[in-house]
Amino acid sequence: MPDATALPDDAIRFGLDDFRRMMDALPMCIILHDAQSKSILWANPSACKVLGFTLEELLPLKAPDMSRQSHEYRREIGRKWLHDAVLHGTNMVEWCYRAKNGDEILSEAIATLVPLAERDVIMVQFRDIAREEQIRREMKRLESRLKEFMQDSDEGVAVLRADGGIDYLSDAGRKLLGVRPGQHLPKNFPELCLADSREELLELLTLALPDAISFPLRYQIVRKDGVVRWHHAVCRYIEIENDLKGHLLHFRDITEQVEAEEARRRDQAALEYLARHNAMGEMATAIAHELSQPLAAIRNFLEGSVLRLKQIEALREQTGQIVWGLESAGRQVDHAASIIKSVREYVVRLEQSETLIDLNEVLAEVRWFIEMKAVEGRVHLVIAPCAEPVVVSCEKVLVGQVILNLAFNAIEEMGNFPEGARRVRISTTRDAGLARLTVADEGRGIDAGHRERLFDGFFSSKVGGNGIGLALCKNIIARHRGDIWAQPGTPRGTHFCFTLPLVESHN
Repeated sequence: MPDATALPDDAIRFGLDDFRRMMDALPMCIILHDAQSKSILWANPSACKVLGFTLEELLPLKAPDMSRQSHEYRREIGRKWLHDAVLHGTNMVEWCYRAKNGDEILSEAIATLVPLAERDVIMVQFRDIAREEQIRREMKRLESRLKEFMQDSDEGVAVLRADGGIDYLSDAGRKLLGVRPGQHLPKNFPELCLADSREELLELLTLALPDAISFPLRYQIVRKDGVVRWHHAVCRYIEIENDLKGHLLHFRDITEQVEAEEARRRDQAALEYLARHNAMGEMATAIAHELSQPLAAIRNFLEGSVLRLKQIEALREQTGQIVWGLESAGRQVDHAASIIKSVREYVVRLEQSETLIDLNEVLAEVRWFIEMKAVEGRVHLVIAPCAEPVVVSCEKVLVGQVILNLAFNAIEEMGNFPEGARRVRISTTRDAGLARLTVADEGRGIDAGHRERLFDGFFSSKVGGNGIGLALCKNIIARHRGDIWAQPGTPRGTHFCFTLPLVESHN
């Protein structure tokens, strides 16, 4: 390459002019300082425009004339920054310039030593970073707020790799996993889970793919301190600017909730067990009452037959009477057997699962017991089943016990009225997708305030009643996804009603 000194003078002048035009066109602000005195030698148009000074106004200015009036921007600091650039070739600093109109311009300034033929200069390049600083402060403030908000959160956050390793775990997550301050994070999240939960978690993690929706999961985990807990989590796959990617897990402790659910299931099972035995108790009372009559008759017929057999001389003449007595005793035995058979068919076994059955059939199966109770109480009973099938999914014994309980209560209520005014009506209907059974009496009615408490445990409007029956009814109907309530009758009395979801197809 030819030496520059060998070029014509006009070529050198053209090159310098071109370089000046390039410097003038730069959007970056540039100020040249003398390396020795640190005085300003030149500034490009961008710097003059930002600072609001002309070049002539700018040349005699010193640091205090064009910097924020603050301790960290005093002249000694500015000179030291420029001098360090002379010593080390370059130096960068955050400097706050002050424009002619008083505006402050927070800048990132880079001072670079440039040796020239005549003298060395320091080229200072600076740009306004006020917006960036504002964003940085806002981000820092947002981060601080987020940390404060999450400080007492009971939800943990974790990011898991494909192999289950933990890339990130929040402070709340550490607490949930039993990781004390200073302890190392567990190497693998699924390894903390019990065997059944671990397999399920690993399988579900494979479903969390990019662009997939979040999905919930529940697992059991053994904390670092050995305590077994239940967690509920929501998982989805994330990729954040190639910086953080994996399975994002939001999880919280639901052990108390799971234990409460287990307790409710145990209580429900106990209530159902009590309900079944309550039904058996009601039936045992009915059996004891009904069997006493045929058994007494059997005893009378047999005693009469025995007396006649003892009268040998008159045996031939009384043969017909003896046969009639024995045959009558046999008929009473058949009667007692039919009573026992009816009970056996109603309660097949104490533990029974839900089946599809017409509510009319359930009412028909308990009808015998209700009619017997009504006859005993001299109550006029009307049973009006729906003309169409009313198919529901239920445990026949439990729902039958509800019907018995409501019917017996109504019959007992009518005992307070004269015999001719004792009326109870039981009906089934279809009502907007629901099967409805109503037990209507014409009794004294129930106060509005009491109707709200009827189905609470241990509330009873009857003297000596313990209120357990209606509480059991409420639990049984609720367990079958239904509703139960009491409403005033017309012109008097009370209607006890319950509804169950209809099942339209029934084979």
